[in-house]
Amino acid sequence: MIETKGTPHLRLPMLDDPTCASPVAAVHPSAVLVARCKALADETRLTLVLTLLAAGESVCACNLVPAAGVGQATVSRHLKVLREAGIVSVERQGIWAYYRITPEVHAWVQSVAGSDAVRE
Repeated sequence: MIETKGTPHLRLPMLDDPTCASPVAAVHPSAVLVARCKALADETRLTLVLTLLAAGESVCACNLVPAAGVGQATVSRHLKVLREAGIVSVERQGIWAYYRITPEVHAWVQSVAGSDAVRE
């Protein structure tokens, strides 16, 4: 046993077994992929994305409030996270803000959502 900063650790031997499969190369996610996945990890944000995906067109932020089931300020904060992750884009028309899934991630979002979405 080895002790590191007061915590005992057991040293395990490395196996060199010729019958075992060869090692695989690690594949690390890009920072963009990590940001997108983190953004979608929240239920409210995922609801907003699925609602936009189902709409198929730009949706006014005011119409997303009832869909999300939270207040306008909370929806705005969640939309900001989605915008920063590159999942949604916004187009302002006067005092209104219209959101949509960005074209470059539209297919990716569809593949992530799959058929697991539930419509009310």
